[in-house]
Amino acid sequence: NALNGLIACGVPQDWTTHMIGHELTALYGLDHAQTLAVVFPATLRRLRANKREKLLRYARRVWNLTGDSPDSLIDQAIDRTENFFRSLGVKTRLEAYGIRDGLERIPERLKNNGSLPLGERGDVDESVVRDILNLCAV
Repeated sequence: NALNGLIACGVPQDWTTHMIGHELTALYGLDHAQTLAVVFPATLRRLRANKREKLLRYARRVWNLTGDSPDSLIDQAIDRTENFFRSLGVKTRLEAYGIRDGLERIPERLKNNGSLPLGERGDVDESVVRDILNLCAV
C-alpha cells in the first residue's frame, strides 16, 4: 500500500529521484533500483541546502552519526548511503553502466511530459536536473 498516498498525507514529497530514474530506465534500460542508487545520492548532493534539516535528521537517526559540523554529518550520510548501495553490488555512477552520452535529453523529456518542476518546493527545473545528471555521470 505504499503507493496509495496514505503515508504521504500532509508530508511534502520529492519525486525528483524517481522521475529522473524513470527516464534513465526508458532511455537506457536500467532497472528502477539501479537508477535510484545512481540518482538518489546525486539528488541529495545537489539539493543539500534545501534539504539540510532533513539530511541532518537522516544522518543522526539512520546512520547514528554524531558531531558538531552539520556539513560533515550531511557529507557522511550521503557517502554512507552510496557505500551501502555499493555493498549490495549496485553501481552508483552512470559511467559504471557505460552511459556517457544522451543525458541532455532527460531534462527536456521531463519538461515535455509535464513532470517539471519537481521537488517538495517545486524548485527542481531543467537546470537542476542537468546538475543532478552531471553528478550522476562520474
